[in-house]
Amino acid sequence: MAEWIDLSAIAQIAILYIVIYAILKRARGSRFGQVLMGVGLLAAALTLFTFVFHFDVLSVILRSLLVYLAISTVVIFQPEIRRILSQVGAFGSLEKRKYGPDGAATPEYVAEAILHLAARRMGALIAFERGISLRSYEETGVPLNATFSRELLTCLFTPPLPLHDGGVTVRDGRLAAAHCIFPVSNNPDLIVSGMRHRAAVGLSEETDALVVVVSEETGAVSVAHNGRLIRYAGDAACATSLVRWIAKAMFRERKANRLLAQIQARFLKKGGRA
Repeated sequence: MAEWIDLSAIAQIAILYIVIYAILKRARGSRFGQVLMGVGLLAAALTLFTFVFHFDVLSVILRSLLVYLAISTVVIFQPEIRRILSQVGAFGSLEKRKYGPDGAATPEYVAEAILHLAARRMGALIAFERGISLRSYEETGVPLNATFSRELLTCLFTPPLPLHDGGVTVRDGRLAAAHCIFPVSNNPDLIVSGMRHRAAVGLSEETDALVVVVSEETGAVSVAHNGRLIRYAGDAACATSLVRWIAKAMFRERKANRLLAQIQARFLKKGGRA
């Protein structure tokens, strides 16, 4: 019986911890989160104080104040609480998430945006940075550093808007730059291909980037990697393969960025010691 009570207590503590952690994680960075953190720390400190010194009267008053404080907090921060609860509900639903915890677009959402362009036969050229930096090519275009979205991507490749020519670069799941000029491949097998396809292969020959091309004539999606151009015809096969390609590219990109950050940290640490 004692073991069952202990297991039950542990399970209850674990559930309570998960719930509190989920709420604080969703509320992080908001005014409600800051207030909740401050009130929680203050309440914990006062409760511990009254318990240690056995201030029974003060403890009763504190519990009553906490009840009214909780009610007033719900009333004051009602909009933010509603937003946090909707996010928690969306997390457990079957709806696909568009962005990760770090704000980077998910591979599924990126593939969905590209297929949206393909369905409308909007020509596109999108390069995903991996281990080798694309900043030298971004200098030929317009810097964005914008949150990735299907609407923004559609706007960028809509003619005759100023940025519809050239390529777009993606870094850390964000739109890094637009209107970039990529090197054109001299591969004789691409003579009959358009300029976007030759530029995609050319960039993949000089870097390890993954480059996705959407044909404005047929709406077909192609992927260039390591100097090879892979064309997809069917929508189902294209969607599955595109998600895999993008997921692989973004995983390699984040891994390379973490490695670069570690190298920089070590270099700065050694420089500080010197």
